Amino acid sequence: MPETKKTAVTDTSLPAADSNGVLDELIGYALKRAHVHMNRKLVARLGQHDLRPAQFAALVMIEQAPGLTQVDLGSQLSIDPPQVVTLVNKLEKMGLALRIRSKPDRRAYGIYLSKSGEQLLKQLKTDAREVDIDGTASLDEGERAQLLALLKKLYRSDTND
Repeated sequence: MPETKKTAVTDTSLPAADSNGVLDELIGYALKRAHVHMNRKLVARLGQHDLRPAQFAALVMIEQAPGLTQVDLGSQLSIDPPQVVTLVNKLEKMGLALRIRSKPDRRAYGIYLSKSGEQLLKQLKTDAREVDIDGTASLDEGERAQLLALLKKLYRSDTND
């Protein structure tokens, strides 16, 4: 059998350096780099349960607002209705969520966590917090709190959505 040479795989989704300094001065670019760095670990943790970040976020939102509709869930996640259907179908198939017909509007269904969904979500939230703390380990508590407050200020002030 011929021997194949192994080469290192690098992340080519974002350039490593910006010789003109333009990218290094862009907040959006820095946010993307930080997101890629932190998201890898979260994806790996969630992947142990065959879940993705959007599904984890959906479980959290369902826990916070039991009975919310697919329309409301899609709006909160900023995803299109067909994607919401696919997402909820997977959560339901995995036994993590349930669709229950709404009593006031028999045409609508509310989404609820199942008992196993509640139990798994408890673990997932712990995992997500651990990944978050690990990903911001280079910051002290004050810096971390300040960064979080500034990021929330940015996305909450966006009136274009």
